[in-house]
Amino acid sequence: MSTEAGPSVEDGVRQLLLLMPRLIGRAKRTPVPEELSGLSLAPRHLSLLCHLLFDGPTTVTELAGKLELAPTTASLMVGDLSRQGVLERTEDPADRRRTIVSIAEDKRCAVDAWLARGAHAWSRALTPLSPAERKLVIDTLLAYEQDVSGCCPE
Repeated sequence: MSTEAGPSVEDGVRQLLLLMPRLIGRAKRTPVPEELSGLSLAPRHLSLLCHLLFDGPTTVTELAGKLELAPTTASLMVGDLSRQGVLERTEDPADRRRTIVSIAEDKRCAVDAWLARGAHAWSRALTPLSPAERKLVIDTLLAYEQDVSGCCPE
């Protein structure tokens, strides 16, 4: 039963259990732009591309840290996307031992188009909230993710 201040925990759980499959279904149905449709892109690539699109070119090590992956795993992903022509690897002019990873210029618009709908939706949803409310939403989703990723309760 809901109260004026908001739903009970049980009602909130019920609403979210109904909402989450719809959100995930819509995200999965987001069409891949024509320029990227023939490539083998997986959800893990989406996170990598988000970081490069929003944060700009970076090293594999920095990318691994942002993705919370081992550097070797990030390197394999970068290699895969490089072979497909989605990413470019260039020598760091400041330190020739380091490689800088970026989205290939001819794929940038397609990657941006692919991610834009979700970014705009999140922006519209989060804009009316205060910074504290945005933090609460993000922290709640992170707590849910962490709990779901763990062992199932007995």
